[in-house]
Amino acid sequence: MAVVVALVVVLLIGGALAVYAWLAPRRTAEHRSPTPERAPLNASSAWTSAAGDEFSGLSESARCDLIFAVAALDDDRSQRLLEHALDDPSEAVSIAAAHALHSRGRNDRVETYLAQHPGERADRIAATLSLLANDA
Repeated sequence: MAVVVALVVVLLIGGALAVYAWLAPRRTAEHRSPTPERAPLNASSAWTSAAGDEFSGLSESARCDLIFAVAALDDDRSQRLLEHALDDPSEAVSIAAAHALHSRGRNDRVETYLAQHPGERADRIAATLSLLANDA
C-alpha cells in the first residue's frame, strides 16, 4: 500500500511539473545588435605565391604546414607572409597564421585584421585564438 501511495505522489508531482512547464511564461528572444555592414571578404590562397612559385596552388593542409614552417622564421618576409595568410579562405589556415603572429608578439596585427573584417568568421578566429592562448 505504501508503494502505491509513493507512486501516486511521484506521478502527481510529475504531472504538476509538466503542467507548470506547459503553462509557464516563455523567455522572450533577446534582441541582438545587428552585425555591422562589412566589405565582402575577397579571400584567396594567392598569398602562397609570395613564398615562391612552388607554393602556389597548395592544398589547405599544405598551406597550414607552410604557416607552421614560416612561423619559425624571424624576418620581415615571413612576417608579411603570415599577415597575408590571415586572408586565406580556409579558417584553419587563417587561425594558424593568427596564432603564429600572436606567438611572435604581433597580436596588434591580428586585432587590426579582425577589426577590419568583422563578422562570424572573425568571431570564430578570435575565439579559437583565445583558446589557444589560454593553453600556452
